[in-house]
Amino acid sequence: MLSRRSTKLFTQIQKAVFPVAGLGTRFLPATKAQPKEMLPVVDKPLIQYAVEEAYEAGIRHMIFVTGRNKRAIEDHFDTAYELETELEASGKQQLLDLVRSLAPADMDCSYVRQPRSLGLGHAVLCAEALVGNEPFAVLLADDLMCGPEGGAGVLAQMVKQFQQTPTSLLAVQEVPLEHVRRYGIVAGDTVDDRLVKVREMVEKPAPDKAPSRLGVAGRYILTPAVFSRIRNQPRGSGGEIQLTDGIAQLIGTEGVHAFRYQGKRYDCGSKEGFLEATVEFALKHPEVGPAFRAYLQGLKP
Repeated sequence: MLSRRSTKLFTQIQKAVFPVAGLGTRFLPATKAQPKEMLPVVDKPLIQYAVEEAYEAGIRHMIFVTGRNKRAIEDHFDTAYELETELEASGKQQLLDLVRSLAPADMDCSYVRQPRSLGLGHAVLCAEALVGNEPFAVLLADDLMCGPEGGAGVLAQMVKQFQQTPTSLLAVQEVPLEHVRRYGIVAGDTVDDRLVKVREMVEKPAPDKAPSRLGVAGRYILTPAVFSRIRNQPRGSGGEIQLTDGIAQLIGTEGVHAFRYQGKRYDCGSKEGFLEATVEFALKHPEVGPAFRAYLQGLKP
C-alpha cells in the first residue's frame, strides 16, 4: 500500500513533454526553414505560450522531442550572450529582463530527437528515458490554450484535478460533428460537470462512427504505464503510432478520465485558427491592443 508521502509524490507533476518534431506542412512556405512552433502570435512564439502554461502549473522540467531543423527552439530557451550584452550596454533594461525571463533560473530544459516521423505516440515514447517512472504532462504547441480571464491556465486546472483523481487525464471539448475526424474522440460516464470517466476512445473517426462529440485537445496528464502500451501496440490511423491508442489500453486497467477545461483553445495548426489567435491576442495586448482595435474598427467592409 502506498504511504501518504509516496501518494503525494505520485500526484505531483514535475515534467512536461513537448512533441515538436513535426514538419508543419500546413504553413509552408513559412515553415520551410523554421519550426512551426516558432511562429509568433503577436510577439511570442507558440512554443513559449505552451512552456509558460506548464510553468504556471508548477512544472519545472521541460522535455522537447525535436527533429531536424528544430535548433531554433533550443536556441530560444538558451542564453543569448551577444544579445544580452548588447541590450545591457545600450541600457535597455526592460528588454534585457524580457529576454532573460524566457528560461527562469529554476527551469530545466532537455532535448531528445525523434529520428523518424512515426506519430504522436512514438514522439512521446522518445521521452521515456527522461520522464522515468512518474506521471507527466504532454502539451501540443499547435493548440494555444488559455484559461478564463483572471483564472488558472488549462494545464494548471488539470494538475489540480489529477491530484484528486490520479489517473491519466485528457483535456476535452465539444466539437462539431463534421469535425470529429480531426480529433481523438472519447465517450464515457459523467462524474461531474468537469469530469468524465472514459469508456471508449477512437482516433479520428468518421462522423457516423464517432461515439460522441467530445474531442481531445492538446493537453494530457499521463501515467508512466502508457509507455509500455505505446511500445507494444500496432500502428493505427494513418500508419502511425497513435498516442490515443496507447491511452485507450489504460481504460480497463488504471482508468482514464476526460476533463472539460475552462478556457479557450485556438487550433494554431490551421491557418484560420492561427489568425484567430493572432487577432484576439493582439486586441488584449497592453502595448498594441488599443491601436489595433481602432485600426480594425476603421476597416471598410
